[in-house]
Amino acid sequence: MNLSGKTAAVAGGTGGIGMASAIAMSNLGASIILISRNEEKLKRTISLLDTSKNQQHHYLIADFSQSDSLDKLCESLDKHNIDILLNNTGGPAGGPITNANPEEFINTFNQHLIANHKITQAVLPNMKNRPYGRIINVISTSVKAPLNGLGVSNTIRGAVANWAKTMANELGQFNITVNNVLPGATNTGRLNEIFEAKSKKTGQSIADIKKGMESIVPMNRIAEPKEVANAIAFLASPLASYINGINLPVDGGRTPCL
Repeated sequence: MNLSGKTAAVAGGTGGIGMASAIAMSNLGASIILISRNEEKLKRTISLLDTSKNQQHHYLIADFSQSDSLDKLCESLDKHNIDILLNNTGGPAGGPITNANPEEFINTFNQHLIANHKITQAVLPNMKNRPYGRIINVISTSVKAPLNGLGVSNTIRGAVANWAKTMANELGQFNITVNNVLPGATNTGRLNEIFEAKSKKTGQSIADIKKGMESIVPMNRIAEPKEVANAIAFLASPLASYINGINLPVDGGRTPCL
């Protein structure tokens, strides 16, 4: 578990799982390139990263919903020798799939699969020339079992998982692994938004909604972001050299299928 001398680009790096992953990998010696659209949050997160092993941390501003911003990000990433890429984007609004507008699918597809694809293409040329490559995608347990009330998300997450598996098949020959981490309920701003939306819709208290979610997890609790980040740091490390093309749930056992 040593990432000294490695550089990791972390999308969505200013909160939740992204920030926890950036911190975890910096603690293992990696230099971090944080990616987010909010410069103030980027500056605050940079200050939390470990520099005890002479790491050099930077940030890049990008909004994945804007194609020109994404293109500028890819141009910048192409100039860095990146060993580890963490693709991580916040999920779309919930709701039944029967109520979803076609534009919701298109926008989510662009912000997740297309953004992941462009960013990955930007780092691959340099990654192929190095003896080390890790591409890790934060998706959702809905890849294995669709979640009620998340129709658009379920659809696009499945597409990203198949994209990643195909990428893993093609890149293994270059010693580049591609894996997906599937968080379950995790204590992030995104989960709090889901709680608030459900509370407004049903009239239940947020505390009761949280207890209900915890009750379906065998470990009877919601994960902390650092627990998902630990799995990501492992997949980014040399210890995971022969793990490729997998979907790894980090959900306390909630997913009902194997």
